[in-house]
Amino acid sequence: MDLIQRPRRLRGNETLRKMVRETRIDKSSLIYPLFVQEGKNLKEEIPSMEGQFRYSVDLLPYKLEELSKAGVGSVMLFGIPDYKDEVGSGAYAENGIVQKALREARKQFPDLYYVTDVCMCEYTSHGHCGVLCGHEVDNDATLELLAKTALSHVEAGADMVAPSDMMDGRVRAIRECLDRAGHKETPIMSYAVKYASAFYGPFREAADSAPAFGDRRSYQMDYHNRREGMKEALTDVEEGADIIMIKPAMSYLDLVSEVHKAVHVPVAAYSVSGEYAMVKAAARMGWIEEDKIVCEMAASAFRAGVQIYLTYYAQELAGFIDEGRIG
Repeated sequence: MDLIQRPRRLRGNETLRKMVRETRIDKSSLIYPLFVQEGKNLKEEIPSMEGQFRYSVDLLPYKLEELSKAGVGSVMLFGIPDYKDEVGSGAYAENGIVQKALREARKQFPDLYYVTDVCMCEYTSHGHCGVLCGHEVDNDATLELLAKTALSHVEAGADMVAPSDMMDGRVRAIRECLDRAGHKETPIMSYAVKYASAFYGPFREAADSAPAFGDRRSYQMDYHNRREGMKEALTDVEEGADIIMIKPAMSYLDLVSEVHKAVHVPVAAYSVSGEYAMVKAAARMGWIEEDKIVCEMAASAFRAGVQIYLTYYAQELAGFIDEGRIG
């Protein structure tokens, strides 16, 4: 047959396939989410997230050493306090769990990059992401506490803060607070496009953050909406966000692609707990090849436009990159 165009020419062997690869993945793009809790000598597996653990501060360095050796240079810290109250005071306490973890981590592994999740849900007795007025989250009253939390994290050693609460105006409130305190160089990674998703189920067990009543649909986004996601992303950039995150990742890659084209800041995606748990469960049953699925999921996110990928598989992906199986 007289064919001029033969795309298969560039698929003939592994060297050539890698040479013409359009999507490149580097270990520096990976962030590993890490749960820290009060107590001592604690490493508790999260039942719905096989292979993921909650660490007390004294055992945290052992995990950080593993990640460092694997080449994963960035972590995101989530705190699980012993004490909760109506206003989530543990989130911004000088001796709060994240603040203690940051100080210890910085002492032991100063070269790692520390991002912190800024939200109230793990710290409030009602499990919602802000201060309540009746049974509704009071957006404006919450902003001051979010800013206070972000500042406390930076003063304890955070390199970057990542507000995940979905309150209107929180990026501006945090930016102004950090700037006033002399932290103008601290970047903000905003969970700008965060949907009310069933994919978060295992995380709520991991972080003990399920709401005591109702749900979060009055502040997290309706997953039917695309243009609203663009509005959130553009608004947060205007308010001073340095990085825009889309969450979850796998089912929202259309938003990753559109946001990537619309904004001139880096784009991140969070491959959330439900994605991780589904892969683990299917792999345990022998229905899928876990390593290949993990690589394919990551490549799809980067192909869509992600430059930063938050994933519970960060350590494994770093190994796959070393092996040349992805990247």
